[in-house]
Amino acid sequence: MKTEILTMLRETEGYVSGQELCNHFGVSRTAVWKAINQLKDAGYEIEAVPNKGYHLISAPDIMSAEELKSNRKTKWMGQEILYFDSIDSTNTKAKQLAEENYPSGTLVVADRQTAGRGRRGRNWESPQHTGIFMTLMVKPDMNPNNASMLTLVAALAVAKAITEVTQLPAQIKWPNDIVINGHKIVGILTEMSAQIDYINHVVIGIGINVHNESFPQELRETASSLLLESGKRFRRADIIEAFLEHFEKYYEVFLETQDLEALMNEYNRMLVNREKFVRVLDPKEPFEGKAMGITKKGELIVDTWESRKLVSSGEVSVRGIYGYV
Repeated sequence: MKTEILTMLRETEGYVSGQELCNHFGVSRTAVWKAINQLKDAGYEIEAVPNKGYHLISAPDIMSAEELKSNRKTKWMGQEILYFDSIDSTNTKAKQLAEENYPSGTLVVADRQTAGRGRRGRNWESPQHTGIFMTLMVKPDMNPNNASMLTLVAALAVAKAITEVTQLPAQIKWPNDIVINGHKIVGILTEMSAQIDYINHVVIGIGINVHNESFPQELRETASSLLLESGKRFRRADIIEAFLEHFEKYYEVFLETQDLEALMNEYNRMLVNREKFVRVLDPKEPFEGKAMGITKKGELIVDTWESRKLVSSGEVSVRGIYGYV
C-alpha cells in the first residue's frame, strides 16, 4: 500500500484526503495513518493538514521498491522492479529472472554489490549508499548479430538521463562508457543468451558513481562521481527513472530497424571521441587515427593517414581520453 500511496501523492498537485485513501484501498484511517508515518520514518517529508489531507513536499535519496515503483512513468519498461539492499550481482539476478519468465523490461536494482563485474572480468567497485547498480533485462525479437548495438542504445539513454537530472555534460566514450570532464562515471556490461537465430534474453548491467567521495589510488586519475564533478547530491531514483524513460524510447526506435540509423546523430553529438585522435588497440595491429563518429551498425569510424577503418564494438579497446593516448 505504501507504493500506491506514494504514487497518488506524486500524481496529485494538491492534497489527497485521508478518506480518499481509505476508500481507494478499502482500509481504515488508522491503516492509512500508519502507512504515512512509515513513509515519514523513511525520510519522506509529508505535510498533513486537517480537512485537507496529505501532501508530499520532498523525497529523500532513498532506493526502495516503493520509491522506485511509485516514481516510474514509463509505459512498460520497468513494469517489474526488484530492489535489494545487497546482492552479489544484479546481472546474475536478472539472468535468473529471465529464466523464470519475468517479462521483458524487468529491472533489478541494488544499493550494494558484493561481486560486481565490469568488462573483461574486472571488478566493479560497489560500495553501499553511493551508487546505482542496476540491470535491465529485455527479450528483443531480433537477430542475435545485432544485439551488441543495445549497449550503445543503453549508453545513449544513460548519458541523456544524467544530463537531464544533473545538468552535467555527460558524454559517451565509444562504445559504452559515460564520462564527465574526462573522468569515467558509468560502466555498462551487456550479456546475451541466444540460440543461432534467436535471442533468449539480454541483460544490460549499469554501474553509476553517484555519491562517491573518493576512489582507490589506482582509479583516482580516471574515475569520478556525480558528487565530485558537481559538488551536489542527487536522488538516485530520479536518475533511474530518467534512464528508463529514455531507454524505452530509444529501444522502441532501435527495434523498428534493428540498427542505429535513427539514433546516430544524437549519439555522435554526445561522443567524446568525435573528431579527436584515438589509438585503437587491435590485437592484430594497433593503429591511430581520428574518430569521426559511428555507423548505423554501431561501428566507430576511424580515419587513418592511409584509409578509413570501421572498428566493431567488443573487438578492441579505444584510447583517447583519461589523460593518455
